[in-house]
Amino acid sequence: MSADFWSGYVSGAAGILIGNPLDLIKTRIQAGHTSPTPSSNTATPAPQSFKAHFDRAGTLVRGTSAPILGYGALNAILFVTYNRTLSLLTSDPVSSSSNSLAKVWLAGAAGGLATFVVSAPTELIKCRAQVSTGSVGSWSIARETWKREGIRGMYYGGGITSVRDAVGYGFYFWSYELSKQAITSPDDSDNQTAVKVLLCGGLAGIVTWASIFPLDVIKTRVQTQVLQSPGTLGDEQRALLEAEARRHGVERRTVRLSTFAIAKQAYQSEGPSVFFRGLGICSVRAFVVNAVQWAVYEWMLKLLQPK
Repeated sequence: MSADFWSGYVSGAAGILIGNPLDLIKTRIQAGHTSPTPSSNTATPAPQSFKAHFDRAGTLVRGTSAPILGYGALNAILFVTYNRTLSLLTSDPVSSSSNSLAKVWLAGAAGGLATFVVSAPTELIKCRAQVSTGSVGSWSIARETWKREGIRGMYYGGGITSVRDAVGYGFYFWSYELSKQAITSPDDSDNQTAVKVLLCGGLAGIVTWASIFPLDVIKTRVQTQVLQSPGTLGDEQRALLEAEARRHGVERRTVRLSTFAIAKQAYQSEGPSVFFRGLGICSVRAFVVNAVQWAVYEWMLKLLQPK
């Protein structure tokens, strides 16, 4: 295996360990879970305090098992594909020209698309584990999904996931290289370089999530809709599900809304702000996680590459 493969794998696993508690909050906010009011069957939003999201100690690592293995592999595929694609597109990957940065974006997008085989099932399992109210782990979710729906179920929501990843990772590498070119110098000391790598990685994380956050909100709702009981659905969503069930002649509980239907329903019932719900906590997580990821990646790369 190449140095960039193992550097990507280790940095991806490190990022999940550090960022999972904040990622759990982001996923729950995006999923828009609701609770029925005592006086009616209509569901109303039930906002929770920061502390309430961590209902027990195990919550801190809920949904972590699948991402640690999956995201390590995802990050490895991402960096290998990015580096190979960039070397094909340009002979000078670190050039400061706008043309080079455009190629960096394209190489990042190619890397994002290549991660689909790992990203789609990993994201589905992680999101469902994080929004589950019981003490259900990643492996239980994976086994149940495979048993009920097979390989197709594991890749449910894969279309929106692949679009999100292509766009997001394009901006991920583009913003990292742009910030590096802006603030780093060949004369920097080792300590200065380390600090600047942390800063550039953190900024790249924020830029990435800001560029794809609406897509991520929709993806989360698409992948977690099967966990919502009838009592937690809004009026519009219940009506849509009933209409789809009648149209296909099946029970409502077997019907799932399409990506477009979920996006439309979310906009109509909650307004445009729903697509940026949780962006604040996500930005904090993105800075911390990606600062660490890039630092670990660069360190591992120097360690593993031949002198």
